[in-house]
Amino acid sequence: MLRATLLVIAFCLALPAQMATAQDSPLQTLLQSQAGEVAKPGRRSVGVVIDALVAETPEGTALFLERWQNKGVFLNETDGLFYYAQKSGDGYELFDIATDTPVGTATKDELTEIRPNGGVRRVIGGALVQFQLSDPDKERRTAALDAILRSPDASQIEPLRASIEGEPDNALRARKERLANLLTARFGASTDDRITAINALSGTIDVDSRAALNQILTKSASVAPELPQDANIARVLTVGEDISQQDAYAQLVDAGLAPERQTADTIKARLSDNIVDGRVGGIPVGQLSSEENRERAYAALAQAGTVPPLVTDETVQAAIATHAFFETYAESDAVITTAAETALSEVEARVARNQIFDVSLDAISLASIYFLAAIGLAITFGVMGVINMAHGEFIMMGAYTGYVVQQIIPDYTLSLVVALPLAFAVTFAAGVAMERLVIRWLYHRPLETLLATFGISIALQQLAKNIFGTQARPLTSPGWLDGAWVINDVVQIANIRIAIFVLALIFLGLILFVLNKTRLGLEVRAVTQNPGMAASMGINPDRINMLTFGLGSGIAGIAGVAIGLYAKVTSEMGADYIVQSFMTVVVGGVGNVWGTLAGATLIGGLQKGIEWFNPSNTLAAQTYMILFIILFIQFRPRGIVALKGRAAGD
Repeated sequence: MLRATLLVIAFCLALPAQMATAQDSPLQTLLQSQAGEVAKPGRRSVGVVIDALVAETPEGTALFLERWQNKGVFLNETDGLFYYAQKSGDGYELFDIATDTPVGTATKDELTEIRPNGGVRRVIGGALVQFQLSDPDKERRTAALDAILRSPDASQIEPLRASIEGEPDNALRARKERLANLLTARFGASTDDRITAINALSGTIDVDSRAALNQILTKSASVAPELPQDANIARVLTVGEDISQQDAYAQLVDAGLAPERQTADTIKARLSDNIVDGRVGGIPVGQLSSEENRERAYAALAQAGTVPPLVTDETVQAAIATHAFFETYAESDAVITTAAETALSEVEARVARNQIFDVSLDAISLASIYFLAAIGLAITFGVMGVINMAHGEFIMMGAYTGYVVQQIIPDYTLSLVVALPLAFAVTFAAGVAMERLVIRWLYHRPLETLLATFGISIALQQLAKNIFGTQARPLTSPGWLDGAWVINDVVQIANIRIAIFVLALIFLGLILFVLNKTRLGLEVRAVTQNPGMAASMGINPDRINMLTFGLGSGIAGIAGVAIGLYAKVTSEMGADYIVQSFMTVVVGGVGNVWGTLAGATLIGGLQKGIEWFNPSNTLAAQTYMILFIILFIQFRPRGIVALKGRAAGD
């Protein structure tokens, strides 16, 4: 018991010494000199405290501003000092305002939490940015730049430039330099500095630079009896072309240069207020049903000075004719706005070129997808003349094969390596079975082939629904395919699309190798060009048709895995690609690999080009694309790369 008592006495004797240490810190001393404003800060008056902190920068200033902004500073009513506090049991543990080290405890009744309002916190945040720009923590420096970008101010230029030299991160250094240019362009001390910064912005395409130039070129509509000589006029507005007559007169009314035009309801109300002995302006009330009589009555009241004069069309036109309508820049210096206009034009031209490049990348990406989806159909249709409406379902089967593999092999990279050949094997076997059981009995009967394969496609869709359900299944790409290749603020392409493009190139090379360098390819080409002559040379056309149909189906299965990595995997996914696949084959040229590639490129480029002009309506883009293709095949029915031989004759 005696020992515990001695410990309590020792703690109580040590606590005042700790408090004294806190009280003697330069930061605490400065805050005590402005104690009233620190405890109850106001948006207009808190600047006194902020300026003192920035000027002297005592130890712990940055931490104090951060805690003050986030309502983490407490006033101890017992000793009148400021502390950081953390709840501990029934009381609070106190921390030194400068060093953030423990200095004692206090009860809840002894402490008052300082709660700055939103306006004060914004002012504190602006000052805090200056300290965060050179903070050792990269995330704090990044947050400071974000804060400057949200609320740019002239006072931030010097601290920002001072922090550039010591910035260790190259990306942040570049961002600081760009942000310093943005601030200088808007708030620079001299015209020369601002023009230099504006010219530097002309070589960029980022959104922030364009926003800064647009802010410099902010305009407002104005009206005056004549054009003012001291205003920085952006352009003179012509009534009827640049501004409607109605808007022009409304602008005159808002500026107090013309009386407000009376509405029909206003006229009726004024007439009702001035009924005397059943008459208004000498006209009986019963005759006021016509607009002409109401105007005559109102004119009589206006002549007597009872109501304001009626504003007629002639009055409006006369008022407009005697005034000038124009737009003025918010920036008063014409040299600055001229430089900003020139820079913005250069930036917009550069952005337009990059947008074309971005659309081109999207078009190439889409073309690679269409190529993968259509190449199997091109081989099948070209060699065999079979209209296979179930081709989309082979794509679906490949995608579901990839999904099943991922359920067994959780490593997405390994599962992808396994899924690609397995999808080929599964759909190759399904294609061979379909050819042996159905297609072989329907050769040279295209209508019946179409109906039969359409029925098979419906059956395969229903089978997939029974096995996997109607809900979309995920086919997850490996982590190294996440994200995108970002070239600049305008041009970027997803890594998964790049992978699909590379896969399309690989398949293009493999197919060309098989068709041109292997015996199977030689036999396929022979049967395609002249089946009778091929048969007389010992080639079995029936076997070649079977292998060809299986090969086309297997390629569709691999395409399904690739497409499923970024699109939904459902039983109906094949229907999304069957139309584009047929269009690709027909436009490119039946049975020709290079024709399929050309058709995919044309359709992908055309679709993305139409979407660029009408981005809000992809259905309209597909409709226009189909109309274009219908017109195209009228002039070139055999496609871009016409095939000689049986397919051409068919």
